Amino acid sequence: MKIIIINGPNLNLLGKRENDIYGDETFNDFFEKLQLKFPKVELSQFQSNIEGELIDKIQEIGYSYDGIILNAAAYTHTSVGIADAAKAIPAPVVEVHISNTFSREDFRHKSYIAPNAKGVIVGFGLQSYELALQSFLK
Repeated sequence: MKIIIINGPNLNLLGKRENDIYGDETFNDFFEKLQLKFPKVELSQFQSNIEGELIDKIQEIGYSYDGIILNAAAYTHTSVGIADAAKAIPAPVVEVHISNTFSREDFRHKSYIAPNAKGVIVGFGLQSYELALQSFLK
């Protein structure tokens, strides 16, 4: 099974920014542990701060991967383009967020991606990614 994790803006700063919200572990350190925990899954990752690069990646792999775990970060609440890309591909998408977006600012309560996702997982820290991965394995 081929699964990719696609992370949006500022997630390259995990472990450095707003540790009270996002924790102190870098995504690369977490990703290595995830690969060890799920050795039978061909797991890859991609991160960009640029909306068009995220859309290009979703389109590029949307026909060749078994699933996408997508944390579009702030673009979740603003990007019709990313939502349309998720809708246009056959690979299922699980939207994830590290924080509970519903306990934060009002603008974070709306997701343009959710209507095109297999499911949404929010608020479990980095474990949100693991829960999304498990959803593909069930």
